[in-house]
Amino acid sequence: MADIRATLAALRPAPGSDELPVHRRTIDLEVFERDGYHVVIGTLHDQRPWASGAFGPKDLHQMELGIVVRREDLTIVDAVATMGTFPHAECPSIEASFGDMIGLSVGRGYTSAVQARFGRERGCSHLEFLARALGPAVIQAISSSASMRVEIGDGVNTMSGDGGLTWLVNTCHVWAEDGPGSKKVALGWTPGDGEYPAPSFVELRRAQAAGSDGDPQRA
Repeated sequence: MADIRATLAALRPAPGSDELPVHRRTIDLEVFERDGYHVVIGTLHDQRPWASGAFGPKDLHQMELGIVVRREDLTIVDAVATMGTFPHAECPSIEASFGDMIGLSVGRGYTSAVQARFGRERGCSHLEFLARALGPAVIQAISSSASMRVEIGDGVNTMSGDGGLTWLVNTCHVWAEDGPGSKKVALGWTPGDGEYPAPSFVELRRAQAAGSDGDPQRA
């Protein structure tokens, strides 16, 4: 039976509270463009904000995982893991193993492939967690890159690319094979164009039927 007193609304710190958490994990992911490639730098930082350092470390983990992804086929062509702060002298011995990310596609099946190579005793749970986060960051960067080009006047929205939007299929419930994302595209909508968040499929279809200049982006 659920404890009706143990709700998030009742137990979370009040807005503006200066209460220190028992533990803080910070994940930072940045994606940079190079000619034909995305460079992704991920960092993970575990710390005890309350700790003075007198009876144990304040910083538990500080790790970086960087990959280079070839844009044309979303394949990882380089990967480097670096541990700055770690709990055991033996921890950094696993760094080189993350070079096995080379050759993986960050498209469909990426998370399973990472878990198969680096899950549990085969790797480092913290670097593996970071590795799983890098793939989706690249997918988001594709959209950001297309929008950036439009904003700076360097072309049109190229998010769909030569292969269309097949790389998005089954990445989430919206992009399920027969989900609303695919149905919107069939109406002529393009990701990255128009208002944000994008209108629902029902709204786009209604606007198109009402004759909004035949442009679903304006719905």
